[in-house]
Amino acid sequence: MEVNFGKLMLQQANHWQDRIALVNIERNRSFTFKELHLLTNKICNMMKSQFGLTIGDVFACLLENDNNSLFTQWMWKGEASAVWMNYRDSFEEHMHQIDYLSPKIIFVERELLSKNEYYEALRGRGIEIIVMDRPTSKQDEVHYFWDLIRDECEAETNVEYELDEHIVLYRFTGGTTGRGKCAMYTLRNMMAAVSQSISHPENLFDDHMKFLHVAPLSHGTALFVLPVYFKGGTNYTINLPNLEHLCEAIQDHQLTSVFIVPTLLYRLLDLGLEGKYNLSSLNRVFYGAAPMSPAKLEILQNKLGNIFIQVYGSTEAWPLVMVLGKKDHVIETEQDRKRISSSGRPLCGVEMGIFDEEGNAVPVGEIGEIWIRSQSVIKGYFKAPEETDASFSDGFWKSGDMGFVDKDGYFYIVDRKKDMIITGGFNVYAIEVENALNTHPAVQQSAVVGIPHEEWGEAVHAEVIINKEMVVTKEELIEFTLQKIGKYKVPKSIRFVEELPMTSVGKVLRRTVRERYWQGQTRNVN
Repeated sequence: MEVNFGKLMLQQANHWQDRIALVNIERNRSFTFKELHLLTNKICNMMKSQFGLTIGDVFACLLENDNNSLFTQWMWKGEASAVWMNYRDSFEEHMHQIDYLSPKIIFVERELLSKNEYYEALRGRGIEIIVMDRPTSKQDEVHYFWDLIRDECEAETNVEYELDEHIVLYRFTGGTTGRGKCAMYTLRNMMAAVSQSISHPENLFDDHMKFLHVAPLSHGTALFVLPVYFKGGTNYTINLPNLEHLCEAIQDHQLTSVFIVPTLLYRLLDLGLEGKYNLSSLNRVFYGAAPMSPAKLEILQNKLGNIFIQVYGSTEAWPLVMVLGKKDHVIETEQDRKRISSSGRPLCGVEMGIFDEEGNAVPVGEIGEIWIRSQSVIKGYFKAPEETDASFSDGFWKSGDMGFVDKDGYFYIVDRKKDMIITGGFNVYAIEVENALNTHPAVQQSAVVGIPHEEWGEAVHAEVIINKEMVVTKEELIEFTLQKIGKYKVPKSIRFVEELPMTSVGKVLRRTVRERYWQGQTRNVN
């Protein structure tokens, strides 16, 4: 089936016309639906007319949110495929991704290009460099974005391509268990994700929505861009992942919605920012990308109200695929309290199940691996057929999340498959231990891993961040945890730390914590 995405976007621009579609807060600029459509037409036309990009070619975006917002989903009006790169990844990771996909052009921030290693590396690879702010140095053959599009044509692109075959986007997985794999997205994947997102009975998106993107647009927060756009809301962006800056933006612009990882919500509480800033305009706080401590969630609800919505998805099963809505967050009974530790129920069009190692569905309440099948699930990984075969089966993506489903259809995640600790023959799921530790009022966040033990093979170990101006001993935490979970699950050792290793989107890197203790071992498990 052929599709003209540009025409779909034109119809939206004609419908909403002079309403504000996009606001870049730090750059103090905004675009109406019509202005944004014409500007992005210019960008697509420029890539083809001035650089010759066509079907099969790739361009890269290495940008912060304000600039990246001009290139996200709108570029699917053109022929070339995009690769979204995380601005805060390392130089080595950036070059690995560039070498993997060989983009013809790259849109890059001037600040990054001022580092000579980037300029030399990109020029050495023959990539055309387009900088978003006028260059201050005299680097040869660097193009200034606004000069390129100044006289470019605003005409419709009139590009048609196969809905299920043409790859509109490449993204690399988060790499919490190793180097990221390269996911391939068709337009069907992306449009199915929009349909799923707006299907929730609580109407998560509307034309009054003022949605703030604070996490990198190259990652999870990008999932909200099109649902907000198609429903007539406004996307807002900031670049700095700073809590004070975030709260100022909400207060000053009366923003209604935000996607934020639990780590930042914990810090918001610790700093007391909900009392310093007026956050009353918020009516939807989406959280995800990492597990939320149920105890911390209750505190957040007491401070900010019943405005929280948990979302579940992944690079491979482009979010949203599962939601725990605001109604599900109402706590009146112990059953309600248990439910908020779930990840929610699948959205319309999403098929989910719990499967054993042989690919057999397991009964309600039993633990297995969560598999997901929907039109938003990717076709596979680029240039990685063996990893694709291992991760997909009959259209299902094998998530690597271990969990169970209850009789009401709520899915509960107990841990990542690769994060399971086997101690003395017993399976221990790190997230269960972390949730127990995190209920202690002195604990801001924790990471639980298995470390080598001569007798048990692995021993449960916790690294813990303590809230400012609070005091607790390791022995007190161990005794506290013993009252909440089985003895064999309780940490045998605890280390207090100032910070935990994180991905750039706020996921704790348990792998990095674990590696510290397994150096010099002949095996990664005992």
